[in-house]
Amino acid sequence: MLLHGIFPPVPTPFYPDGSVYYKKLETNVAQFSKTPAAGIVVLGSTGEAIMLSDQERRDVLRVAAECAAPHKVLLAGTGAESASETLSLTEYAAELGYDVAMVRTPYYYRAQMGPLNMLSFYRTVADRSPLPIMLYNLPQATGYDIPNEIVAELAQHPNLIGIKESSGSLDKVRQMVAETAKVTRTVTVTERFEAVTGRMLRYAAGTRGDGELVPVGALTGVTGSTAAEKPSSAAVSVVGGLKTRSKEVGFQVLVGAAQKLEPSLAAGAVGAILAFACPAPTACYEIYAAWKEGDLPLAKEKQERIVAAAQRVAGELGIPGVKYGMDFNGYFGGPSRLPLLPLNAQQKNEVERLLANIRN
Repeated sequence: MLLHGIFPPVPTPFYPDGSVYYKKLETNVAQFSKTPAAGIVVLGSTGEAIMLSDQERRDVLRVAAECAAPHKVLLAGTGAESASETLSLTEYAAELGYDVAMVRTPYYYRAQMGPLNMLSFYRTVADRSPLPIMLYNLPQATGYDIPNEIVAELAQHPNLIGIKESSGSLDKVRQMVAETAKVTRTVTVTERFEAVTGRMLRYAAGTRGDGELVPVGALTGVTGSTAAEKPSSAAVSVVGGLKTRSKEVGFQVLVGAAQKLEPSLAAGAVGAILAFACPAPTACYEIYAAWKEGDLPLAKEKQERIVAAAQRVAGELGIPGVKYGMDFNGYFGGPSRLPLLPLNAQQKNEVERLLANIRN
């Protein structure tokens, strides 16, 4: 599965009383589907997944999947403190048609989270998961920073296809890219070298009525135990008449800090999952697009334009800042769940000033 590009991690909307506002979730996902984002992340940290009940997490996954455009890559945040609970939510996400499961590092017993614990956890999940797995490292929240040597070892697993690296360290990104450089896989992409997803193929099959589906392995390059095994061209060609081609990719490193997007791409990242992309998806995409086209001066110019806003709104004010930025930029942000508090008047004015020239 190709994970290149910008992915907004959609927040979970709430009513003032704290209950989930599912209609606004539908609206936001539909709006994100119209942006140039490569896909959408549901139940990321910006989605306040840790604040939701088990049933709410399942309902949020279901509602988002029902209204996302079929051409967008759908990532489900399914990480939990145990492998069994992680697999349970991952299996449910697969039933709903998600393309990738993003699994954060377990952290509650962080003193016991040694290399063997992490290797065993992720290998068990990856072995049994019906979806390709993306690692998720967020030491600011978990207090646990997964070492690069563990990432490099896990990258060799055929069902572990990438990582969201949110430590904010450019040196770590460079080292991670270098240490996983030998990992190569063949994935299926469109003629324009965009991702071909299971949802896209199911939609195409449904519109033609042929009912022919393609196994996940045909999209990830993993149909057996060999990571570099090529997908079956015959399996793809019969689905909806989609014209596809193969592309070689490595272990895909995505980052989580919009204020460092351009230098992270220069360090070897292939995309980003950005909280700041929730109020400003197009502004983030423009940085990626300029870099992808080789226009480095433009990429740097676009980056400079959002640095202060991304740092303050997403990096410092956090989810309440992101949600108010969404309200300001035409999405629905709304309140967060306690103990997160809404912005005060001064903070709201600051967000409005920072986003004044970053409308979407």
